[in-house]
Amino acid sequence: MKVLHTSDWHLGQKFLFRDREEEHQLALDWLLDVIQSQSIDMVIVAGDIFDTGNPPNYARRQYYQFLTRLTRTTCRYAIIIGGNHDSPAMLEAPKALLASLNVYVVGAGRDPKDEVISLTNAHGKVEAVVAAVPFLRDRDLRYSQAGETGTERIEQIKLGLKNHYTAVGKCVEPFAQKDVPILATGHLYATGAKTSTEQTKIYIGDQENIKVSDFPAIFHYVALGHIHRQQAVGGQQHIRYSGSLIPLSFSETQDDKGVLILSFEGGTLQNVEVKLLPVFRRLKSIRGTLAQVETSLKSFTEKGQRPLTPWVEVAVERKDLPARLDVYLQDFVRNMPLELIKIRVFSQHDSDTADQILPDNLEDVAVEDVFIRRMQQAGIAEDEQKELSTALAELRNWDFNEAYEK
Repeated sequence: MKVLHTSDWHLGQKFLFRDREEEHQLALDWLLDVIQSQSIDMVIVAGDIFDTGNPPNYARRQYYQFLTRLTRTTCRYAIIIGGNHDSPAMLEAPKALLASLNVYVVGAGRDPKDEVISLTNAHGKVEAVVAAVPFLRDRDLRYSQAGETGTERIEQIKLGLKNHYTAVGKCVEPFAQKDVPILATGHLYATGAKTSTEQTKIYIGDQENIKVSDFPAIFHYVALGHIHRQQAVGGQQHIRYSGSLIPLSFSETQDDKGVLILSFEGGTLQNVEVKLLPVFRRLKSIRGTLAQVETSLKSFTEKGQRPLTPWVEVAVERKDLPARLDVYLQDFVRNMPLELIKIRVFSQHDSDTADQILPDNLEDVAVEDVFIRRMQQAGIAEDEQKELSTALAELRNWDFNEAYEK
């Protein structure tokens, strides 16, 4: 069996107020071509299909058109789990219909035995088993305790994650003797994973949610999402992040983007191949004095064209600058085949966090970081900051769509 592992599509993402519909469509078209040309039997999408819980209509259309076209490829099964950006209610709305097409969606955490999906062929023979564990919210892992500290809450979350995977591992034990691939999914931050940017922390106050050793040994492969950089975790080649499908910020421009293709012989993982996505739109960061920035912009335009207009950010050293730097630079690139979408200035004596943004926006800053900075400005005590941060995390993890329907 050949399995394709992908995650973190973030369909519908706004990039500094620009939508990425064209770029995502090219990536999805490429993905379908890979599935067909590589004779993929199963596709796993490990969370964050959408960028928000209420994605724009064009993003929903892209998703459903992809699934429709997927049924016309060699792929016989698809497993889709919800991430922290997804609305479980929205993902699971067509669940019964999609299951009839062998597309299995698990949007929210539930009883571990209900997350186990046994994939059988037309003759009733089991071909693979997947423990489809989605992003697990606080309410899926623990009950809040009056008076608990932030540290105690984090430890309870870690314990809840470990217990959940232990339980789901026990649920797949009956299949251990069948010599078929037994896989698990997850959308979390595993200890040892390296990020390409300061990503939004799922569980506030701690990045590392689970140890590699907490995944039961019965799983032949663990397909993870949430970290946008493709990598094996903790030296374990069978526990991997596929990374995001396309670069989602300027800080990810140095990362190779693509998918992972797993080759199984019975229940043995024979090979993991990285399939790299072509660069449809260049994201470029340039930093230096004004003269250096001008030289780099000219050099960048000489390196060939891409299907879509490159997006560029520049950071210019704060000395001898024209009165209207933004107007000056936009005029400088007017006839260049690129779009200058972010300008900031810096001083050699400033820290990176002191960079001034022109125009001022918060698009690339994690919500938690903005919240913490605002509390610091207001002079709120450190202990109270932790409590307020915990409350913010609980509000952000609350599924408003699901609550509204109830």
